[in-house]
Order: sequence, then structure tokens, then C-alpha cells
Amino acid sequence: MSDYLSDVQRYDSGADADTIEKIVKHLGIALKGKDSSLVSCSDTTELDRVREKWSMKKLGETDASACDEVIGKVCEEMKGDRQKNRVTFYYLVAKHHGKLASL
Repeated sequence: MSDYLSDVQRYDSGADADTIEKIVKHLGIALKGKDSSLVSCSDTTELDRVREKWSMKKLGETDASACDEVIGKVCEEMKGDRQKNRVTFYYLVAKHHGKLASL
């Protein structure tokens, strides 16, 4: 858990451990595999999954193009990371949507 928290805190020093834990629980088994624990911004299928399963389903967003815009911002924000941690990526998407408190 501390690895996830420290990675998220590189982008948001005020990140809350409880919020990170909720994301980790939501992702569950997806974090077990090396490939599935990462997000690839060059894979449109992957980004579609983030939009549909996280932004729209879990966070309750209804505007797909606004979700795509937020996901694009997160990809840009994390462009310096060769391997984008899924927990950090999902945290930042929720933060940009203003939904951290509702997790």
C-alpha cells in the first residue's frame, strides 16, 4: 500500500491513504499482473476501458468527451513516467473530475 501512496504523492502531496486504499480495493485482481497494473496512454482500448469502467461507471460521469479530455490531461501529466501506475492514473482521473471525496 505504501508504494501506491508514495507514487500518488509524487503528483499530489496531500493524497490520502484511505482514498488510495479505496482505489486499490476497486481494482482488486487487476493489480496482480505486471501489465494490468499499468496504464498505456498509447493504447486506445486501454483508455476506452478507463473511460467506461472508471470515469463513467464508478465516478458517475456522463459526458464521454469530457472524460476523454480528463484522461488526456492525466496522460500529459504523467508523460514523464515510462510505466504509469494504474492506481496513480485512476487517482488523478478522479481528482480532475473532482470526485475524490465520493470514492
